[in-house]
Amino acid sequence: MKDALKKSKDVLTMKDFFKNFKTTPVQLFGKSSVSEDGSVLSFSDQAAIVSHYLQLKNRPEGEIYRTKAEMILDEWNCWIDEEQNGGVATNCMACEARSYQYNLFQSLNNAPFRDSENSKFTFIDLFAGIGGIRIPFTELGGKCVFSSEWDKAAQISYSYNFGEVPFGDITKIKSESIPHHDVLLAGFPCQAFSIIGKMQGFADTRGTMFFEVARVLKHHKPKAILLENVKQLVSHDGGNTFKVILKTLDDLGYFVKWKVLNALDFGLPQKRERVIIVGFRSKAAYDSFNFDFDNVPYSLSSILEDDNDVDSSLFASDKILDKRRRSVEGKDVFYPSVWHENKSGNISILPYACALRTGASYNYLLINGYRRPSSRELLRFQGFPEKFKIEVSHQEIRRQTGNSVAVPVIRAVAKKIFELL
Repeated sequence: MKDALKKSKDVLTMKDFFKNFKTTPVQLFGKSSVSEDGSVLSFSDQAAIVSHYLQLKNRPEGEIYRTKAEMILDEWNCWIDEEQNGGVATNCMACEARSYQYNLFQSLNNAPFRDSENSKFTFIDLFAGIGGIRIPFTELGGKCVFSSEWDKAAQISYSYNFGEVPFGDITKIKSESIPHHDVLLAGFPCQAFSIIGKMQGFADTRGTMFFEVARVLKHHKPKAILLENVKQLVSHDGGNTFKVILKTLDDLGYFVKWKVLNALDFGLPQKRERVIIVGFRSKAAYDSFNFDFDNVPYSLSSILEDDNDVDSSLFASDKILDKRRRSVEGKDVFYPSVWHENKSGNISILPYACALRTGASYNYLLINGYRRPSSRELLRFQGFPEKFKIEVSHQEIRRQTGNSVAVPVIRAVAKKIFELL
C-alpha cells in the first residue's frame, strides 16, 4: 500500500485503494471505521459513504451521509499524510484546505453514466450488479440516492461507470440509513423461504434477500418498484416462492403486475427470459400499466467485432475446432452465428446467443464456431451502451454479464413506469 501512497496526491486514485484493500475489512482511525452495530467498516463501505455524499451533497438526500463522510475524509487525509511522512500526520484536514480529498475520486467524476442534477425522480438500486437496471432510470432523468452490491469486482465496474461506490452487504444497512426515494429497483437472488405453506407474507421471507427488499419497502413506501429475477422464480419450489413474494408485496400496499420477457423481443441477439415484477402504491397507476411492447428485430452482426480486433486468447484451440466441425456435420451452417454447446454436448448453430451464464463452460458459446465472445461483445449481448467502461478482467466481465440484465428490456419497462410516477 505504501508504494501507492508514495504517488502524488494528484494521481492517487480509487483503483489504488480497491487493489490494495480488496475484501479485507480495514480499521482506519477513529469512530468512522466502526459501523452502528460495532463491526468494522470495510474500506469500500467507507468509500460508498463518501462517494454517495459527493454525489448528493447539494441535495437533501445528502444529509444522511454528510457527518459520516466528512469524518472519513478527515481520517483518510491524516492517514495518507502519515504514510507519506514517516508516520507523522503533518497536514490533517482540520488544518488544510479541502483540495486534494476529491482527487481520490477523480476517475469516478469521469464516469460515463451520471445522474442529472435536475432530477425528475429519485430511486435506489439494490443488488445492483454492474448497473444494468440503473442505466434506463438514469437516462430518464432519475437520481440514484443509494446503491448496494456485495461483489467486489462488480463494485469496481459499477463505481467507474456511475461515479459512486455501491454499499456492500445490504443486511448490515438499516432501512433508516437509506434516503427516501420514489422508485426501488432490485435484481434480488432466487431463494426458497423457510416457512413456505403458512402464507404469512413478510414473516415468511426472513433470512432471504427478498426480505431485505421488503423491509426497505415497508419503511420507505416508494411510489413504484421494479424487481427482476430468473424465469424459474415463477415455478420455484412448486410456485410457493413466487406466491409468498406476491402476497408480501400486496401486504405492503403494492398493486403488482408481472410478466416473463425475452431479450430476443427487444432487439438483442440473446435468448434471455426473465420475470419482471412492477408494482405501484397507486391503484390508478397499476390499472394504466401494461407489458405490451412491440417486438424489435435483432441483428447478430451488429454486435460482433472484427476478428482482427479480438484478443488471440479468445480463439478456440485446434482440438476444440476439430471437435466442433465433426459435431455439426450434416447441419445447416451459416454465418454470422453462435454455436451453442448444451450440457449433453450437442451443438446448435443459431443466429443469436443462448442466455449468457455465470459458471458456463469456457466454450459454451463460440462466435461462428471458432472463438469466444470478447468483453465488449458480451456487454453488447446484454445491450450495454458502448460508453460502458471495462475496468476488470475478461473473466470478470464473463461473470458479470452472466449475472446482469438485458438493458433494453429494462428500458422499455422503465419508460412505462416513469410515465405513471
